[in-house]
Amino acid sequence: MRSLDPAVEVVEFTPTPEQYAWTFGGTAPLARVRPGTALKLWSDDAFCGRLRSVTDLPGTALRMPFVNPQTGPFFVEGAEPGDTLVLHVVDLEPARDWGASALIPFFGGLTSTDRTATLQPPLPERTWIYHLDSARGTVGLDLPLESGHVHLDLPLEPMLGTVGVAPAAGEVRSALVPDVFGGNMDTPELRAGTTVYLRVNVEGALFSLGDGHFRQGEGESCGTAVEGAMNSLVLVDLLKTPGPAWPRLESDTHWTVVGSARPLEDAWRAGQVDAVSWIGELTGLDTLDAYQVLSQVSQVPLANAVDVNYSVATKVPKRLVPAGRPAYDGIHDRLRALVR
Repeated sequence: MRSLDPAVEVVEFTPTPEQYAWTFGGTAPLARVRPGTALKLWSDDAFCGRLRSVTDLPGTALRMPFVNPQTGPFFVEGAEPGDTLVLHVVDLEPARDWGASALIPFFGGLTSTDRTATLQPPLPERTWIYHLDSARGTVGLDLPLESGHVHLDLPLEPMLGTVGVAPAAGEVRSALVPDVFGGNMDTPELRAGTTVYLRVNVEGALFSLGDGHFRQGEGESCGTAVEGAMNSLVLVDLLKTPGPAWPRLESDTHWTVVGSARPLEDAWRAGQVDAVSWIGELTGLDTLDAYQVLSQVSQVPLANAVDVNYSVATKVPKRLVPAGRPAYDGIHDRLRALVR
């Protein structure tokens, strides 16, 4: 795992199963942290480690609705409603040598669901187990064929499916839901080297994270990634400036806004509108000029098209936009500089 400047305080925390958070909002904080602190956190996989072999099927192994456990929430000292919570993902490392994916009845992008109902029965349950090869940086899968089997090796690309804060107005939302507070966005953009900006809704922000993925395709077609327990190293900071309307991500190469809604085009619109605002903040352009720029440069990968709300990422390449000022006073670069 990457190291940090020795001046940075690092706090380690591994929750017990009794401490898992299943919602955003409605859960008491596990600990208080000061801005400028780094948290080294362990989080369980979305299945709580219950799918360990191809014979473990979701219908019998999982205990609904207790899936997608989060590590947290954490109370950030000084955070007040309207502020900007800053989380820089320093590093992500698999915490087990295996990950799991599965077909869950009436869940996924290419099956009947409770939201898109048809007379078709659910797809058959199935579990796939991926084995981590740390030395090669791959996750391997054996698939049966009539004449034997095929072995598939895919690059290890760790990400966090879920990062969020407590919602506004006293709401309590399932950890399966993405929305303005973050949550289960399932975007592969949320990887090491990324800074996350979230609007604070309640005192202390009360942020949680989890749902580690060893890798995931854009859209998360079947509804599950290569779900795995994860070690996360995250720098926590706070800006006393207005928080964004939707979760914003900054990498060395892109500014990204994640919008979440149904139907899918409304998720796209949410991210596009806030991206127009962000371009305006960075460049000083008025709304219509920023809209014109976005129309010519935006990249729009699907994050998920399977959750309670769909999530769409609007990415703006930094090299194509003449920003007159750094995003959030250059905090991404300052936090990156603390990583060794």
